[in-house]
Amino acid sequence: MSGESERKAYRTELITVTFEARRCLHAAECVHGLPEVFDTAKRPWIQPGNATVERLVDVVGRCPSGALQYALVAGGTEPPDGSPRSPAAPPGR
Repeated sequence: MSGESERKAYRTELITVTFEARRCLHAAECVHGLPEVFDTAKRPWIQPGNATVERLVDVVGRCPSGALQYALVAGGTEPPDGSPRSPAAPPGR
């Protein structure tokens, strides 16, 4: 059971996208928003190198559960326009 709460990280030189399976609501915002990055038929199923940082920030920000999050390698989690990372994500998660 403890493996379900594990947060997995997928990195590029500019961004790290993390996924926490136990929080996922399977709304498929990621799969529909960036199918070239989020493909459940592939391993790894998240390939952040297949999109720009801006597109990743946008689609990860649509995750209704906060299961997907990101961190910019340069530091911080604020997208270039300053909008919040994910409105559903509780602070500190």
